Amino acid sequence: MTEQFVHRLARRRTSTSLRVAPCRHGLPRFLTLADVAEVLNTSSAQVYALVRRGDLPAIKIGGRGQWRVEGSELEKYIERMYDETKTFVSAHPFVESDAGRDEA
Repeated sequence: MTEQFVHRLARRRTSTSLRVAPCRHGLPRFLTLADVAEVLNTSSAQVYALVRRGDLPAIKIGGRGQWRVEGSELEKYIERMYDETKTFVSAHPFVESDAGRDEA
């Protein structure tokens, strides 16, 4: 998590009367899909797809079915993606002829 994002999120959260206890990563315990999208630098639609596929654990709350992702689950997801990327890179070493190819 970037420190700038954590500060921006904290400012937004303290503008309400509800105080949210941060988890150990300095984030609130639960994040909206938009918050997660900002952390991952992707779209809310992509985060929604991750949640619906079961790749990123989340809970659905309230009558309108708003999704929330626990900060610790987001961190676990990020660690899993690093592990998967490491495995992929090990199995597919970079060679000079790959330099001009698009990402797969």
